Amino acid sequence: MKGIYLDNNATTKVDEDVLAEMMPFFTEYYGNPSSIHVFGERVGHSLKTARKQVQALIGAEYDHEVVFTSCGTESDSTAILSALKAQPERKEIITTTVEHPAVLTLCEFLEKDGYTIHRLGVDGKGRLDLDEYKRLLSDRVAIVSVMWANNETGTLFPVVEMAELANAAGVMFHTDAVKAVGKLPIDLKNTKIDMLSLSGHKLHAPKGVGALYVRRGLRYRPLLRGGHQERGRRAGTENAAAIVALGKACEQAMDHMEYENTTVKALRDRLEQGILAQVPNAFVTGDPDNRLPNTANIAFEYIEGEAILMLLNKEGIAASSGSACTSGSLEPSHVMRAMDIPYTAAHGTVRFSLSRYNTQEEIDKVIAAVPPIMERLRKLSPYWTEDGPAAEPEKAFNPVYG
Repeated sequence: MKGIYLDNNATTKVDEDVLAEMMPFFTEYYGNPSSIHVFGERVGHSLKTARKQVQALIGAEYDHEVVFTSCGTESDSTAILSALKAQPERKEIITTTVEHPAVLTLCEFLEKDGYTIHRLGVDGKGRLDLDEYKRLLSDRVAIVSVMWANNETGTLFPVVEMAELANAAGVMFHTDAVKAVGKLPIDLKNTKIDMLSLSGHKLHAPKGVGALYVRRGLRYRPLLRGGHQERGRRAGTENAAAIVALGKACEQAMDHMEYENTTVKALRDRLEQGILAQVPNAFVTGDPDNRLPNTANIAFEYIEGEAILMLLNKEGIAASSGSACTSGSLEPSHVMRAMDIPYTAAHGTVRFSLSRYNTQEEIDKVIAAVPPIMERLRKLSPYWTEDGPAAEPEKAFNPVYG
């Protein structure tokens, strides 16, 4: 497909070398890795290699601390539910208001089941209040689950420091690092992080494969029970082709880490600066000084995000919005609401997320395409005049005013 793909926080293109690495495991190396014959042994050896490749990327001390799963969501659920099952006397969980639905939805379910969920709030830049966090830590808490990087804004959380505090309080610590792995240096063996989730399709591996880091010696209860696969920690025949691909993708991520944090970051900054220089009443959300190198979340005031995306799509540009269409009404994302972004802006957030495959030529085309789209949409907006925002547009946007 032709076009400009800037939605890499949603999913990524499978790298061609990654694809080539996995293809033989469909038709040539198709044995069950649990089998003792040569067909199985060949696959089993490849899984060991992939495990070591994942270990190297996240800085785990031992390769057997890596448990292969089907996705980030499974990894998140496994981590949280394991902590609860291993410590039935503890009935509290600490998380944040801006987590991915993979964590928030599970916590909502557990809350209905009698667990107490503490949701840490954020400030206008999406930063956590560590003083509030310290107050909530106690021997009643089974686990803390905090994302390493926010999927909408790219804002980074101090998970290494938070894990130290949790460990001192005798509390397990899990981080959803799906967006961070492959973009930031991670050295788990020198942290107090107990569990970490990652997903293959966010770092140029295929969909349907992920991993959960489980620190050696941690009390652990598997989510899936059955066979002895993954040392009894995750039953089910391994998805060998996808696991091999994940290993290769992790290896490549290490090779491209510096590029992500220099060239990709520079392209992200070029995109933001080019758009903000031409479009009034627009601003970057999140913490501009402490975020992922590939993520730009821009709020365009007095415009609906879905309309922006539709016109970008017509120009061959793929991005995403912080808004979700529910019950026939457009609502800002939970992340924008948690950051207390004004409704006039929260409705019009667009996330541009880059990868190592994007070029300066593509970025310049996006910079040229965005201003006319915003001008067109604002002419249609009842909250915008030739002189700028209409009087009291906030009331018109905010549902509390009817």
